[in-house]
Amino acid sequence: MSTQQEFYEKLATAVNDLDEEQTAALAREAVEKGYDAWETIEQGLVAGVDRAGKLFDEEVYFIPELLIAADAMYAGLDILKPHVKRSGEAHKAKVVIGVIQGDTHDIGKNLVRLMLDVGGFEVIDLGRDVPPQTFVDRAKEVGAEIIAIGTLMTTTMEGMAEVIRILNQEGIREEFIVIIGGAPISQSYADKIGADGYGSKASHAVYLAKQLLEKRKEVAA
Repeated sequence: MSTQQEFYEKLATAVNDLDEEQTAALAREAVEKGYDAWETIEQGLVAGVDRAGKLFDEEVYFIPELLIAADAMYAGLDILKPHVKRSGEAHKAKVVIGVIQGDTHDIGKNLVRLMLDVGGFEVIDLGRDVPPQTFVDRAKEVGAEIIAIGTLMTTTMEGMAEVIRILNQEGIREEFIVIIGGAPISQSYADKIGADGYGSKASHAVYLAKQLLEKRKEVAA
């Protein structure tokens, strides 16, 4: 493991250990060392929160610990975000994001929003417990290119399919890229409901969104 990788591991551990002060100190050190800010966010901060999320799934951590981990991540993010090398204008697409109706868990959604934001997208956050029709109406209103829908509950997954049904009913399905994600979601479910993409981790959101945008441009060319 390289010295830089060891540093990212140390940063991820600080987040996972709920140590906000250490996380902020390491973020400042990353800036001083000239480490790439985006890479530091992805491999340090987000990796740490992902680990905390796994501990939550295993019932080692609970909601308070998860929130403290998120606070630690944001402390580091405040320091690193101004140093992120922004993508070119080609990726200034608008993304409407939210948690589907019936689900009030938004930590995962907030991570995806964060990754899209620092990745150069304009993000319109609808929050949590969002009705399917609201995703469609807001996407049309702001001229979004991507609709991103999340859930952590199997009981609300059908709402994702409803968003796509509404787009089809209104004859505007082809105007939007629809990506979905969350703990109970799989690629097979994305295929089943006709979503354009599925992300298993918040850190994959930017790559997925850019990949789908490029694919759309190639088809349109």
